[in-house]
Amino acid sequence: METDREVVAMAVQRVASMLQRPDQLDKVEQYRRREARKKASVEARLKAAIQSQLDGVRTGLYQLHNALGDVKDIQGSLADVSKDWRQSIDTITSLKDVKDVVVQHSQLASAVENLKNIFSVPEIVKETCEMIEQAELLQAHRRLMDLECSRDDLMYEQFRLDSKNAHDMNLIRNYFGEVQGLSEELAKQLWMLAERGLVTVRRDPTMLVSVVRIIEREEKIDRRMLDRQKQTGFIPPGRPKRWRARLFQVLEATVNARIEGSQPETRESDKMWLVKLLEITRRNVLDDLLVVKTLMVQCFPSNYNIFSVFFNLYHRGVSACVQELAAEELESNEIVSLLTWVLNTYKSAEMMGHPELRSECDVETLEPLLPQDVVSRLLSKYIQTFTSNITGWLRKALDTDKKDWQKSTEPEADQDGYYQTTLPAIVFQMFEQNLQVAAQIDEAFKEEVLRLCLKQMNSFLRRDSINSLRMKYSRTKEATHNDAAIENSLNEVAREGCQFLLDEVFLDLEKLLSDLLTKNWLAGSNTTDAICLTVEDYFNDFAKIKKPYSEEMTRNAQRRVVVEYLQAIMQKRISFRNAEERKKGAERMIKEATQFRALFQKLSSSHDSDHLCDAIAAIAEVFNLTDPSLLYLEVSTLVSKYPDIREEHIMTLLAVRGDASRDMKQMIIETLSQNKPSAAASIPPVFRDIAVTSTVPKLLK
Repeated sequence: METDREVVAMAVQRVASMLQRPDQLDKVEQYRRREARKKASVEARLKAAIQSQLDGVRTGLYQLHNALGDVKDIQGSLADVSKDWRQSIDTITSLKDVKDVVVQHSQLASAVENLKNIFSVPEIVKETCEMIEQAELLQAHRRLMDLECSRDDLMYEQFRLDSKNAHDMNLIRNYFGEVQGLSEELAKQLWMLAERGLVTVRRDPTMLVSVVRIIEREEKIDRRMLDRQKQTGFIPPGRPKRWRARLFQVLEATVNARIEGSQPETRESDKMWLVKLLEITRRNVLDDLLVVKTLMVQCFPSNYNIFSVFFNLYHRGVSACVQELAAEELESNEIVSLLTWVLNTYKSAEMMGHPELRSECDVETLEPLLPQDVVSRLLSKYIQTFTSNITGWLRKALDTDKKDWQKSTEPEADQDGYYQTTLPAIVFQMFEQNLQVAAQIDEAFKEEVLRLCLKQMNSFLRRDSINSLRMKYSRTKEATHNDAAIENSLNEVAREGCQFLLDEVFLDLEKLLSDLLTKNWLAGSNTTDAICLTVEDYFNDFAKIKKPYSEEMTRNAQRRVVVEYLQAIMQKRISFRNAEERKKGAERMIKEATQFRALFQKLSSSHDSDHLCDAIAAIAEVFNLTDPSLLYLEVSTLVSKYPDIREEHIMTLLAVRGDASRDMKQMIIETLSQNKPSAAASIPPVFRDIAVTSTVPKLLK
């Protein structure tokens, strides 16, 4: 067979592998004995496996034989059971009458059990009413539960007997009709105590505990009745009562009434009505929450989370109250009072953030009392009113000052005896008072009011200018030496204002400027684009500045941008490693110099500062030079254009270039020192104010 041939072939191959060398023929007998032992071992394992299989088969056959016998026995037993069941059908049918008697017996047993309560319902109702009037609530509720239990058991048994018999069900319901009224009367007492809970818990906390115990009893009965309804379909009248949910509704109504009842006066009777209302609300809410935390929490089970419930109820109630106030036609001072209270006082330690409350609830998780759109509307309304008022205040202040100067009495004098006007002090005080009020809301709003004050002051100066007053009230139309001093003072104020605005621009540019001449910049960042866009955006906002000042701001901005750019080079934020990087950096510098030049030409009609941007391009040419032997000529050109460039500047440029040897640096410095050009008066200095980050040792004494 094929298998035999394969075995023989494998054997031949194995023998051939063992007898490949002549010296192995001496071991033939040893190989034969080894193979004989292996064969005997395999045959023994095979016999053992076959024997194990035979034993398993034998056991399986024995178990199958036993199972067959068991099946036959079960079949016989089932046949006997079926026979007995058929014979007992008639017996089961004959027991229907017994079943009916059992149901009737159950009903009678329930009736007998409740017989005492059934016959004494009027008496128990009367006693329970007296207990309720005498505030014996727990005992009254126990009597009520007994009556309801008797009624419900009877109705349940009637429901089981005949659920469609409405007559008997109504008969039971009518007999116990006063029980429902008793339950409602007890509920009224509970809700009255709940409404006065903050007072009750101070005087007699046991009354509040009784209220909670009664509600918990009713909650358990509700759950039991609902479970039985799922099983039988029967639910007693008035169930579920849901008194716990009703309790929370009563507490919410109480909190709302407490907050709404805080208004003592109206605007017509008291100008400070809103301040008083907010203070009363703050005091009441804080006092109530402290009572809840220290006293009321002890009267409620922990699963009620009663402090969190009151905390949220008061928050919603206060929110509704302030939203109603915000919808009224508030005056400007009332807007400030309301927003200060809403944005600052409410979450402070004086109210919801009180140290004793902070451990229970996090005020930062509370929703805002007023939506942001309402806050924005109020702020906008305040700004409009303030703008209108400040114009009138300034005009009135000027009229008052003018009248003071026209009086026959001498004007006020300072400590040195000089006449002085009170107008600056009045205007300053007026602005400061409004800024102090605005600061009560938040810093951003204070800044907005400050900008408005400055804007209105600027309009005030333009409208009632010194020149117009002089021309109107002075006898001579010619300018005096005082006019120049006043003009210089106003110009100095204007320049300081422009400088402040320019500082704000460069404060915004600080991060972008710090990215210039870095590895990120060399890799292709859009830093310069962002700088140009930012500057242009700010100067669009400065478009209303008078031309002399706007031109000066543009020149100063251009100089500061270029100086910051050159300063970035001198700080050695980057050092070019090869010619490719030098070329890439130089090309970018030339491009960015062009961008700056175009930007500031767009912002200014004057082009007398273009040499500033040319300095960037000139340095780029030093970096872009591919032949180091010509480096001296390129540096000489740079020095001739900008004579104020110093030795340390040149050393830094050569260090940033990265390929100048020490000898070459020394040669360039020595040659330039010997042929130093004279400073050209027509070229404003560029490098004079640019410092070098680290001290560069001088190569030439």
